[in-house]
Amino acid sequence: MRETIFRRVKLSENPPDIDSSKCIIVRNVNKFFGSKHVLKDINWEIPYGKIYGLLGPSGCGKTTMVKIIAGILEATSGEIYVLGQKMPKLSLMNKIGYMAQSDALYVSLTAKENLHFFGTIYGMSKAEIKRRTEETAELVNLSADLNKPVQVFSGGMKRRLSLAMAIMHDPPVLVLDEPTVGIDPLLRKNIWEELNKLAAQGVTIIVTTHVMDEADKCHSIALMRNGRLIAQGTSRELQDKIGARSLEEAFIYYGGQQDES
Repeated sequence: MRETIFRRVKLSENPPDIDSSKCIIVRNVNKFFGSKHVLKDINWEIPYGKIYGLLGPSGCGKTTMVKIIAGILEATSGEIYVLGQKMPKLSLMNKIGYMAQSDALYVSLTAKENLHFFGTIYGMSKAEIKRRTEETAELVNLSADLNKPVQVFSGGMKRRLSLAMAIMHDPPVLVLDEPTVGIDPLLRKNIWEELNKLAAQGVTIIVTTHVMDEADKCHSIALMRNGRLIAQGTSRELQDKIGARSLEEAFIYYGGQQDES
């Protein structure tokens, strides 16, 4: 397994009221799709080199939130800063690795061709593309399948390839939307070991999930329900605050305290 050293990306624009210790800052973000209010006054700060879990049931707004952070969607109101720069910003796209909930793959191409194509988009050299193709394929256990067309891949193999593509260019920020759905337990364990290594090297990682044991692996968690962040903290802090015996019990408690209107 590689031991690439990631350098923390410092604030480049350095707005006067932005905390330089935070990689991602979300301020008073709202998002409407027509008359539907999907995100409601979201405030969230994520320091460098941490794995933050965004936990909530399907349909609560997790995917919309991370798409806004990644610059794929634009907030209706509020501000997002990533690496000290206001989003969305095209020049930041190659500093963010985004893994969508739905696999965005060219199924007529092989896995290797998919990785090479995205490496080219990120401006990587041929030598870098070759090296990272081998490294990422090993990480997600696809080394033996690189020359197979993606159309013959299982759902789990497609998820693994999507993860490899997200980390292909060594981004300092990773946004992973339910990255281990359909992946077997042993490989999921290996992937989480790698995510922890990346975080230790300074990479900032957001992982969305609705699975409690996955959220427990994160350094800190934001609980989301009905378009709102309802609680934040480590798994232990969220449980201890209310005397809960599990993160699931804490999530049910915090969700029940909120106005669902």
